[in-house]
Formats: sequence, C-alpha cells, structure tokens
Amino acid sequence: MDSKDLDLAGLLARINGSGSLAEQHIDQIAHHATPDALAQGLAETFRSDQTPPMSEMVAGLFGNSSNQQQAGALNQVISTLGPALAASLAGGLLGRLMSPESKQVSPAQASTISKTDLQNVIEQAQSQPTASRLPDDLAAFYAEHSGLIKTLGGAALAVALARMKDNLANRR
Repeated sequence: MDSKDLDLAGLLARINGSGSLAEQHIDQIAHHATPDALAQGLAETFRSDQTPPMSEMVAGLFGNSSNQQQAGALNQVISTLGPALAASLAGGLLGRLMSPESKQVSPAQASTISKTDLQNVIEQAQSQPTASRLPDDLAAFYAEHSGLIKTLGGAALAVALARMKDNLANRR
C-alpha cells in the first residue's frame, strides 16, 4: 500500500462512515483517493441495496451537473449501451438528440433532458443484458467530477466511503 492509500485509509477511519462527515470531507477524500478508488466505491454504491436506486442517484448527479457534464454523462451511457440500444430507450429520447455522424449528444442538447428523463433511461437500460457495465462506467465518469459526488447525500456517501475503506483493507 502506498502513502496515498495510507493517507486515505486514515482519513476514512476518522470519518467512520458518518454521512454528515462524509459530505464535509469529500473534497479531502477525492484529493487522497485515486480516481479508480473513488470510482470503485461509487460503483458499489450504485449497486447497493442500502442506497436509493442507481437511476435515482445518477439522475440527482445529472441534475446538479453543468451542461458539459450532463453531455459527458449521456455520452457515457450511449458509449456503454451502444448507440442503437441507447436510442431506443425512453421512447427514443437519446436517439432524437444524437448526432447521426458522431452518435454523441452536445452540451446544448443535454440541457434539454430532465432528471426524470435520464432516470427513465437508466431504469430501462438496467433491464438490458448489455448494461452490466453501466454502474462502473458512470461511476468512473463521476469520479472525475468529485464535486458532484457530495450531492449524493449522506447515506449514499457513507456507503461509498465504507466500500472504499473495505477495498483498501482488502488490498493490504
């Protein structure tokens, strides 16, 4: 375990899974954690039965995102699911927005999608066999935007931090 992992382990131990403390320290945690460690904890939070459904958490993150971040999240969904499947979900919502040439959504187009729309896309996507990587891929995307992670709320953050702490302990 390197010194960055030791610093993170110490910080996580001090926070001790308290949601309110997690919200106060997420910037510090993000500074000490590698993007992979943050993404892994977030992906496990998305899969947890101790947190709201992934579709609800991702919709919340999306609602707190800039247009550029929203486009990035939507393009991550498109990339993970494939353009054809993504275009077919929620009544073809993403399909109507995707550029035919690039199969991408621009920030301006992303701004027209509501949190509820995205929640419906994610809910429908989760029933698809090709969506198994969606929690990991969206977690990796949001790990690069750690300021948004604090908007998940105390319970989800506490689960993410507990998972990160467990993952660090298992690497020893």
